[in-house]
Amino acid sequence: MATLIRTLSDHSDDVNYCAFSSSCLATCSLDKTIRVYSLSDFAELPYSPLEGHTYAVHCCCFSPSGLVLASCSTDGTSALWDTRDGRRLAVLQQPGASPVRVCRFSPEAAYLLAGAADGSVVLWNVRSMKLYRSGKVKGGSLMACAFSPSGNFFVTGSSSGDLTIWDDKMRCLYNEKAHDLGVTCCDISSHPVSDSENGFEYFQMASCGQDNHIKLWLILFADFLGVQLKYKCTLIGHSAPVLACAFSCDGQMIVSGSVDKCVIIYETSTGNTLHTLSQHKRYVTTCAFAPCSPLLATGSMDKTVHIWQLDLKQPCAGGTVENESKVAIEDWSEDDVSAWLCAQDLADFVGLFKMNNIDGKELLNLTKESLANELKIESLGLRSKVLRKIEELRMTMMSVSVPDEFLCPITRELMKDPVIATDGYSYEREAMENWISNRRSSPMTNLPLHSLMLTPNRTLKMAISRWLETQQK
Repeated sequence: MATLIRTLSDHSDDVNYCAFSSSCLATCSLDKTIRVYSLSDFAELPYSPLEGHTYAVHCCCFSPSGLVLASCSTDGTSALWDTRDGRRLAVLQQPGASPVRVCRFSPEAAYLLAGAADGSVVLWNVRSMKLYRSGKVKGGSLMACAFSPSGNFFVTGSSSGDLTIWDDKMRCLYNEKAHDLGVTCCDISSHPVSDSENGFEYFQMASCGQDNHIKLWLILFADFLGVQLKYKCTLIGHSAPVLACAFSCDGQMIVSGSVDKCVIIYETSTGNTLHTLSQHKRYVTTCAFAPCSPLLATGSMDKTVHIWQLDLKQPCAGGTVENESKVAIEDWSEDDVSAWLCAQDLADFVGLFKMNNIDGKELLNLTKESLANELKIESLGLRSKVLRKIEELRMTMMSVSVPDEFLCPITRELMKDPVIATDGYSYEREAMENWISNRRSSPMTNLPLHSLMLTPNRTLKMAISRWLETQQK
């Protein structure tokens, strides 16, 4: 059972990331700040919020000792903070000054890894505050990174969909196309998996992406074999892009957060869904397990961070593992539909749907009338809930094929009232108006906007309307 015990509502804009140390929780936001809380009572520490970044803060992480906190921002810098008094220890400028999307400390805290929108990957020497090594991914922005527990290699994920394995000398060892529409997050479990037959130990890795999937991998790193990356399985349950994933400290669970506003906790060994949490009102952007206590933090574009207490003795089963890398909803089996029902907190309908042989194709064709007359669901509220979830599935099918130029760069949603800003890019009017009310830079280039004028993009609006008409035929 997962119980919501606290909601933190101190940020004034989207929460982008949250991270635990043994005694603190840090959160960062589009509002340019990092906030730090004590785990004893979730009171904000006296020096919080940490201010200094001039644009959105995308990521934050604690050093292994918890004495240093790192943050990175659209302003092209990574910052180091002393968690005892909040002093800023260093500002590290990314080469090329590209927006920094993600940062991680190496396990021994000797290095800070920083990845940026231009694909650059930098290792900073934490002691000297000097650049140690740098590299670059091929195509796309750097969106995710994770160190192995030993620190002898790390993995990066890019918006082009690639997972890349590097050694500690910044040499590219392996590259894999993992998620068709881009990687959004990755994590490596601190607990290796033993292969008693061959005498090897594998590292478990999870990755997630814009394709709605969470994939589990096994990484073998050995001097005489090099690096091997083996696909294990895909976890299903989310109906929209998955933005975050993380292992529990013992490696027994994986948590994920999605554009579908849900948080799902899986059992690593079986892939079964243990909990589905749906209290956030907008996209879930981040999730993290505490290292020394049964706590989970989830952050969202609704500007809140939820703190959950986990009762590890009472897991609730449900869900399944899909061993194919990608299965279209209309090709779902009856078991896939059952797993989806469990993930959507509709487990009570599993027996009814199986009795009526509801597979993916039948699921998408269900209507208000068929739910009432054929499946005999008498409760209007339950019928409405099922229909709402089915409609989300239909929208997911449509969103996979939406041309990228029809999506607002800020919200990543289909534009209804596109406007052209002076940077030459088109945005959803409301999203861009909210953006420029707080800042005067381009969301795409981070350069100053010479004017705040927004011009209706009628040509694009007509193109979107025509495309929508073709989808409804």
